Amino acid sequence: MQHQHSAETTTKSLDHPQWPALQSQLRTGENVAASLEVDLDSRMHFARGLLVLTNQRLLAWDPATGPSGTWADWPLAPDLHLKIHDHAGVGCLELVDSRQRLAQWRFTLQVNLQAQRFQEAVEKRDEPPAEDAEDVSYCPSCKAPLPPDSEECPTCERELHTPPSTWVLLRLWRFARPYQGKLLTGFALMLGAMASTLVAPYLTMPLMDEVLIPFQQGHQIEPGKVTLYMGGLLAAALVSWVLGWGKTYILALVSERIAADLRTATFEHLLGLSLEYFGSKRTGDLMSRIGSETDRISVFLSLHALDFITDVLMLLMTATILFSINPWLALATLVPLPFIAWMIHLVRDRLRTGFEKIDRVWGEVTSVLADTIPGIRVVKAFAQERREAQRFRAANKHNLMLNDKLNKTWSLFGPTVTMLTDIGLLVVWAFGIYLVAHQNITVGTLTAFLAYIGRFYGRMDSMSRIVSVTQKAAAGAKRIFDILDHRSNVPEPVNPVPMPKVEGGIQIEEIGFRYGNRAVIRGLSLDIKPGEMIGLVGHSGSGKSTLVNLICRFYDVTEGSIKVDGVDLRRIGVADFRRHIGLVLQEPFLFFGTIAENIAYGKPDATRDEIVAAARAAHAHEFILRLAQGYDSLVGERGQGLSGGERQRISIARALLINPRLLILDEATSSVDTETEKEIQKALDNLVKGRTTIAIAHRLSTLRKADRLVVMDRGRVVEVGPHEELMARQGHYWRLYEAQARRVDAEDEMPDPLPNPNAHTTVQA
Repeated sequence: MQHQHSAETTTKSLDHPQWPALQSQLRTGENVAASLEVDLDSRMHFARGLLVLTNQRLLAWDPATGPSGTWADWPLAPDLHLKIHDHAGVGCLELVDSRQRLAQWRFTLQVNLQAQRFQEAVEKRDEPPAEDAEDVSYCPSCKAPLPPDSEECPTCERELHTPPSTWVLLRLWRFARPYQGKLLTGFALMLGAMASTLVAPYLTMPLMDEVLIPFQQGHQIEPGKVTLYMGGLLAAALVSWVLGWGKTYILALVSERIAADLRTATFEHLLGLSLEYFGSKRTGDLMSRIGSETDRISVFLSLHALDFITDVLMLLMTATILFSINPWLALATLVPLPFIAWMIHLVRDRLRTGFEKIDRVWGEVTSVLADTIPGIRVVKAFAQERREAQRFRAANKHNLMLNDKLNKTWSLFGPTVTMLTDIGLLVVWAFGIYLVAHQNITVGTLTAFLAYIGRFYGRMDSMSRIVSVTQKAAAGAKRIFDILDHRSNVPEPVNPVPMPKVEGGIQIEEIGFRYGNRAVIRGLSLDIKPGEMIGLVGHSGSGKSTLVNLICRFYDVTEGSIKVDGVDLRRIGVADFRRHIGLVLQEPFLFFGTIAENIAYGKPDATRDEIVAAARAAHAHEFILRLAQGYDSLVGERGQGLSGGERQRISIARALLINPRLLILDEATSSVDTETEKEIQKALDNLVKGRTTIAIAHRLSTLRKADRLVVMDRGRVVEVGPHEELMARQGHYWRLYEAQARRVDAEDEMPDPLPNPNAHTTVQA
């Protein structure tokens, strides 16, 4: 008996080892409507479970029961529902009826989208099918139904890897427009150089017919005529050289400036994109786009773009001359042209897609470098040099494989075009000898014709080779415009509200936020008064850092609003708002440069006295003076020359220097020892006065002086109040505090594995 399967049955589910066993479980007339493979069992171990929805019931197989386990099933009653939620990277499907929970299944969030589709299928099981259901298309990646008349999946990433079109190169005119005067000059020089190259073959006719052939027949050579023709050849060569040099120089200057403008525009646009864009991109790939792709476009513009126009014009002018000399011989010249045009059309698409694949793989190669070189300390610490070398070797091998595949096509195309032009030349020779033998043309005419044919076929061969360069440039231009066409999820307001001064009041009203398909913040409301210090506490994954990111407007809320001094953040210019924020990240990041340059990053025009004052407030002045060059000491890339605590104090000084109205401390003291933490806390006590401060800390003792503590759980605020009040309630905060205190006590009571009579233990409060 055959059973039908709907479009909701994914290919991955069909590969499940229990799928054959399912076929024997289906009853007569029972058809599979949807299926889902979950990747965690009931013990939270990685395993392949299976849920199946039919037109009669819901079936489930739990891998925890083993290969011989039994199937569970539930009839499709009207009150049977499937609920979905997630927390801390784990999703959960719950099957419930009107009285109780019947079953639950867990999965990692990479299955989240399929789980949502499966839940929709269960909830819509009683709806009649649409009349045009058979016309619905599904995304090949996530199996989501596509919108009508659209091939773009709204749930997948926005950047679709479609093959690049050659027409994308026309969009470069936007960057070439400022240099159109120089381009016209180069084009005029190109026409002059091209015309001068056509003089020499034309002068070969009188040289052959009026000088060489009469001389062979016994006539005297006229020195004046020979001098005239030879002078004409020399003059044409000199003019062609001068004009060609000028054209090449001008086009090289223009192409380099276009490429520089393209790099600058791409980088500036990249800086304006939201953090969400960078979360889905690899650093090496973006570096490859801005670097190698723009270089490739520069080479195309300087060497090949106008060469293509030159070739087309040269072909037209040469063909006109050929037809004016002898139409029949000219027609013989065009014999290979249709075959070459057909080959160009055939090879163009293969080259176009091949070059884009190579660009992406090259992005993988540079991404390995971008990952490994900054993280070389971790690589060496875990002795993973061989593993990273293998990663690079694999990416390089993939790049080599794609290049070999493309070169196989190209290596066949080039010689084939050459062979066709050689055949065309043989045809012209044969037909020309026939015409000379029947005295229809002279030997000089045939000689000139052959000289023009050499230029004609040479340009044709050049045009065929430009196909490769053009498709390579088109692939690079598409990857550049993929960045330039991307719009930030944190857009600038059309009419921004000026904020010359910020008091620091923050009103958060019923906000919601999702990372992709995962809800992180749900219905959160909070009112922070100007100058108030708020401590955010909660388990990892409760949404603390996400809330801070939303307040800084690194992301925009999907529901509700965040207001500063009564003005919605989305109505304030991004840069205008962020200059009022001092941010100290959990992982301090320093740029390659001096200590002073890093402290003054947010205020480049700061005086040395201001820099020193900020360093003193952050308790960094003393260790800076101990460095060889003090404030002028160079730190390595990402601050590799400093300890974690020193980097953190430099980042605190950087935030202090701009004198912000809003201060964000995201685990600001997580990388310092207890003594340093006490010193920084004294500086922070003075710093937070008169400023609105939001501090995140896992060590709850560091937040005792906060005006209010905000306890978060699963993206919601569950408790708000000062430390003493929350401890008296014995709720979420009390449990967090007691659990942390027990953990500290347990660590204090653990025996030292290497007893040392001089050692002592510092217990944190």
